Amino acid sequence: MPTTTVNGLEALKSLSGADLGRTDWQEITQERVNTFADATDDHQWIHTDPEKAKDGPFGGPIAHGYLTLSLIIPLFGELLDITGISMSVNYGLDKVRFPRPVPVGARIRLHGAVGTVEDVKGNGVQMPLAFTVEVEGSDKPACVAHAVYRHYA
Repeated sequence: MPTTTVNGLEALKSLSGADLGRTDWQEITQERVNTFADATDDHQWIHTDPEKAKDGPFGGPIAHGYLTLSLIIPLFGELLDITGISMSVNYGLDKVRFPRPVPVGARIRLHGAVGTVEDVKGNGVQMPLAFTVEVEGSDKPACVAHAVYRHYA
């Protein structure tokens, strides 16, 4: 699906209730998992030891849940391009769940939907987003997150 481009706060408000579609698929490699493990000091064998993980509960190594969550940021850029503002901030997360693991070698994509965009102090808007990280070939998502962004003129 093509990227949605909006210019300014009024255009952001017009996205209330919009389905932003889905990104392209992206493979989760062992190298990416290992790099995330190094960055976070989380070297749990279910992520970083493919040989040991073969005999583990998932039949192979899996991505960290927080790696999956962190990939929402770059994937979201494929869905929405915002111009005509001075600043955007990640205001937080209302809910995050990891219903299924992402096996190393699997492909994921992001689905995004906008909630009701409302004005906030400081000449800005607050934009809630419902994100679902899908795993190719699975009916169950890897991550479901309700995020809140603020954008300022």
